[in-house]
Amino acid sequence: MSARRRRPGVIALSLALIAAGGAGVAVLLLQVGNRTDVVTVVRDVQVGQVLTEDDLGRASVALDPAVKAVRADNVKSVVGKRAAVELKPGSLLAPSQVTRDSLVKAGEQLVPIGLEPKEIPATALVPGQRVQFVHVPAQGTTDTDTGAAPQTIDGRVVKASGAAPGTGIVVVDVATAAAEGPTAAAWESAGTLRLVLAAPDGS
Repeated sequence: MSARRRRPGVIALSLALIAAGGAGVAVLLLQVGNRTDVVTVVRDVQVGQVLTEDDLGRASVALDPAVKAVRADNVKSVVGKRAAVELKPGSLLAPSQVTRDSLVKAGEQLVPIGLEPKEIPATALVPGQRVQFVHVPAQGTTDTDTGAAPQTIDGRVVKASGAAPGTGIVVVDVATAAAEGPTAAAWESAGTLRLVLAAPDGS
């Protein structure tokens, strides 16, 4: 008898859930119908490369307001700018991923260095990251003044390649002050250069 008395309540609850579920589907359909035309990336674009119309496409997507993407009608505003990060096909293009600035600024030089697997930081090297070149004694030699702090040169990562097959070497392009670029290049050539990450504030 008690089971029969509870049955109307169960039925009412079921109807309420079905109604709620139907409303949810309606909201979802409304969201799917509210689509936005945005700019997409259709081929690989390297850091610093100037974007052309051939690099970009269009897609109509249900865009979450939290997602920042370049609208398709603004595509002309990004053509001719440089990629601030590496862009991959199939991704949406965000305004922060492009820049008008040259990645190597006036008064700077670009110093490429090769890092062996044991020298690569566990933290991924990304464009804009502050680093330091540290001069270390050549193999088989020692500093004459062991109390002296090592020489350092401040730099900024412009691009880091993937690990080369077989060797695992990663090539990192680092922008430094033009006056210090030749010194950093000489350290790299002599094998006396090490790269370390600087503090987030650059200090």
